[in-house]
Amino acid sequence: MQSAEGMKVRIAGSTLELVIGDIALQKMDVVVNAANNQLAGGGGVDGAIHRGGGPAIMEETRQKYPRGCPTGEAVISGAGQLAARYVVHTVGPVWGGGQGREEEQLASAYRRSLEVVIENGCSSAAFPSLSTGAYRYPFDLAARCALSTVMAFLKETGKPEWVRFVLFDESAYSAFSVALTDLLSDEIG
Repeated sequence: MQSAEGMKVRIAGSTLELVIGDIALQKMDVVVNAANNQLAGGGGVDGAIHRGGGPAIMEETRQKYPRGCPTGEAVISGAGQLAARYVVHTVGPVWGGGQGREEEQLASAYRRSLEVVIENGCSSAAFPSLSTGAYRYPFDLAARCALSTVMAFLKETGKPEWVRFVLFDESAYSAFSVALTDLLSDEIG
């Protein structure tokens, strides 16, 4: 289950994988961008994707989505110079203590991203940990929400074939690894 490359499990015929790495370097059909509501570019994951993909991504999102993207929703663009074919831009919630529908909005961001992946005929997607950077969502809660949402989606649809969580450091990887182990043991026992 865990290897030098990361942790991999099979769910309903699909592969779910955790790795440490750079989301902008992933050779998947889709990389998912942790965008802001204005799709205006920014720091963290968003900045890395826009730097790696070049100006074509921003030009396309400005043209196709002039009103941006609401929290919990997702939109798609080309990937510019990235190794991926597409970028799915999704907006996670800003953490406000857990009383403002943050978990529901975070789950929606993952689910809508997966729906957009499938609607566009893609079979693989790389996700960052949404909302855990500047939006301050606690890693342990975010990891459990992300993984339980993706696992439920894979069980329900059997698609996409491959979902990879690309985590930026050992601490993020550890939070996701613990959450995945807990969720799998909850299923068994």
